[in-house]
Amino acid sequence: SPVRRERRDGGLLRLTLVDARRRNALSMRLMTALAAAIAEAAADPEVRVVVIAAEGPAFSAGHDLKELTAARADADRGRAFFEETMGTCAALMTSIVRCPKPVIAEVAGVATAAGCQLVASCDLAIAAEGASFATPGVHIGLFCSTPMVALSRNVSRKHAMEMLLTGASVSAADAARMGLINRVVAADRLTEETEAMARLIASKSPLTLKIGKEAFYAQGEMGLDEAYRLTARVMVENMLARDAEEGISAFIEKRPPTWEGR
Repeated sequence: SPVRRERRDGGLLRLTLVDARRRNALSMRLMTALAAAIAEAAADPEVRVVVIAAEGPAFSAGHDLKELTAARADADRGRAFFEETMGTCAALMTSIVRCPKPVIAEVAGVATAAGCQLVASCDLAIAAEGASFATPGVHIGLFCSTPMVALSRNVSRKHAMEMLLTGASVSAADAARMGLINRVVAADRLTEETEAMARLIASKSPLTLKIGKEAFYAQGEMGLDEAYRLTARVMVENMLARDAEEGISAFIEKRPPTWEGR
C-alpha cells in the first residue's frame, strides 16, 4: 500500500504516504488507499486523532501527471479518467473535513498543487522549517482550480490569488503567517511536536471533538444569523451530553474528567 498505518499511544493513528519515488503524487492508487484509511479511522472508536505524514523530500507533489498524461491515449482523450481522478480527489478531501476525528498534516518537504490542497484540507498543519507550499499549475497551463477550494477557505483571498496566479513557492514561515499552517518547528522535532499536539487534542472528549468539528465547518458556510441558530442548537445538545455534564462537574470539583464519549 502507498499508505502506511501506525497506531500510537493515546489514540493516535499515523497515516504515512510512502510512495516517495513518485514524490507521493496523488495517484488513483494513493488517493484510494488514503480515503480507505480515513474511513476506517472515522469508524474506529479507538482512534482519537489522525496524523497524515509522508516519507521522502515531498509531502506530496500533487496529482500524478504521468498517470493523467497516459490517459490521453484513450478514445475520449482522457476525459473519463480525468473526471474519475478529480472526483476521487474531491471525495478524499471532503472525507477529511467530514471525518469526526481531528486530522493533522505533518509536513516535511514540499506540498504542491493537490498536495497543498491536502494540507489545507486537514484541520491543523505543522511544518518543518524547510517545508514549502505552492499551487504551481499556472506554470504548465493547468490552473489549480480544485486546490483553490481548500486554499481559499484557509487563507485570505489576496494570498490565495497570489499563490494561484503566480505559482510561486511559499516558505513554511510565510505559510504560517498566511494561516495555511499552524506553526513551524525544527525538522528534527517535527514528529515530536505534531504528536504532542495530537495527544493534547486526543485527551479531550471524543464526542465533544466530533460535535465541534462538524459545527465548525457547517457554520463557516452560513450567514451570520443562520450560523448562530445552528451553533445555539449544537450548544444545547452538547450541554445535554454526558461528557459535558461530567466535564463541568470535574471542573467545579477540581478533578480530572472521565470521558465516556456520550
